[in-house]
Amino acid sequence: MILPILHYPDKRLRTVAQPVLTVDKTIQTLVKNMFETMYSEDGIGLAATQINQHIQVVVMDVPGEQNDYQLLLKERSGKAKSKKSGKPLCFINPKIVEKQGSEIHIEGCLSVPGFHAEVKRFNQIKVEALDEKNSAFTLEATGLLAICIQHEIDHLNGILFVDHLSKLKQKRLLEKTKKTKKTAEA
Repeated sequence: MILPILHYPDKRLRTVAQPVLTVDKTIQTLVKNMFETMYSEDGIGLAATQINQHIQVVVMDVPGEQNDYQLLLKERSGKAKSKKSGKPLCFINPKIVEKQGSEIHIEGCLSVPGFHAEVKRFNQIKVEALDEKNSAFTLEATGLLAICIQHEIDHLNGILFVDHLSKLKQKRLLEKTKKTKKTAEA
C-alpha cells in the first residue's frame, strides 16, 4: 500500500520518533508499505516520520556508486523513473555508534520535493539496528550509504536536511514552498 508523504513545512515532520518495542506483523507490514511508497516516489530512503508514523523505522535502497546517484538525480529532473538497486535495507531503532571523516554531498528529500542542496555529513559510520525480522545487526557504511543513513536518522529525530543549510537558504526555501502551495490551491 502506498502511503501519503508529509511535505515541508508540515510540523509533524518535527516529531521525534519513539523506539519500536516489538517487531511484529504490524511493523513488518509497515516496512513493506514504506518500501512500496519509497519506490513509487522514486526515493532511496524513507523514515516512518515522513508518513506520519512516529516510530524508529527506516527503509532504504541506495545506488551502489556515486555515479549511480548522479544519474538518479538527472533522471529525476527529467521525470524518468529509476529502478530499484536491489539492495533494500530496513533499520529499526537505528543508532550511530561510530562516525568519522566528512564530505559534502548533494541531498534531496521526498518530504521536500524538487529541492536539492549540499550538506556536510560524516562519510564513515557504524550503525546498530534491528531488521524487519527482529535480528540485530551492525553495519559499517561509507559514502552515499552513510549519508543516507544519517539523513533518515535525522528524520527520526525531527530534523530535516534543510536544517543543515544557512538561515538565508532556509528562509528562501520556506518562502518558495508557501508560494508554490498558494499557487496549487488557487
